[in-house]
Amino acid sequence: MSHYSGPLLTRADADALASARDADATTWTGSLDLGRSEGVAQLGPTQWQWAGLAYPYPDRLKDRTLYYWDGDDFVAVSRFSGSLIKLVPTSWGVPTFEIDGIKMLPTSKESPLDDARRKVALVEPRGKTVLDTCGGLGYFAACCLDAGVGRIVSFEKNDDVLWLRTINPWSPDPDAPSSGGRLQLTHDDVSQAVTMLPDASMDAILHDPPRFGIAGELYSQAFYDQLARVLRRGGRLFHYTGSPNKLTSGRDVPREVEKRLEKAGFKAQLALDGVLATRR
Repeated sequence: MSHYSGPLLTRADADALASARDADATTWTGSLDLGRSEGVAQLGPTQWQWAGLAYPYPDRLKDRTLYYWDGDDFVAVSRFSGSLIKLVPTSWGVPTFEIDGIKMLPTSKESPLDDARRKVALVEPRGKTVLDTCGGLGYFAACCLDAGVGRIVSFEKNDDVLWLRTINPWSPDPDAPSSGGRLQLTHDDVSQAVTMLPDASMDAILHDPPRFGIAGELYSQAFYDQLARVLRRGGRLFHYTGSPNKLTSGRDVPREVEKRLEKAGFKAQLALDGVLATRR
């Protein structure tokens, strides 16, 4: 799927365009790709131009929602296929996404891209072949590419999440020159696809699964055994777990993960908001 290249609007962006017009300005300067770049919009009474194309001034935009131009109107970057999946703006510019209102990436203290960068650094991806089990918006992959990864093999099960990636300017495009052919993105369920990967074919693994209640198979002993099989000896794995409240969940998920990884053949320890493990 090709990546969207038109303007992305938040409510604040739409208000800024309208306010500039109402103040009799003929141009507005800002970013309409979530902070990746800046440009100049030419303002008219009923339309504004961006990158040579004309758009109407939108109205009634909602907070916490991103809008893209579908050829006829500005519509929310969301889809409903059994669950409502939505790209959500943040104060950092880099967006997160939600599934049925549940935020899938941490954003309260830092950009989700900066959060991903700290985790990726734990597996030292430069020059390595890395397995990215649950690609999501691709922030792990983007950080690996920036860090000089040799090759990254990424899986994403959800078709709607893959569509969000084509709208999000911060999601890496496997076909872009900047990726250099190093990113292989596959629409597949990694719990099944991992069984087809060769033994010791990966130098590092990044595992960022949905929470346990949604994707318990990605926390299973059988899956961890497969991760151990495809990772070379001495290779590192970072497994995001989050910090579920033991008092409400009744479980200590990070410690459970640590024990299962140890049983699979890793030396594991808690790190950041997950578990860092090394293949023995």
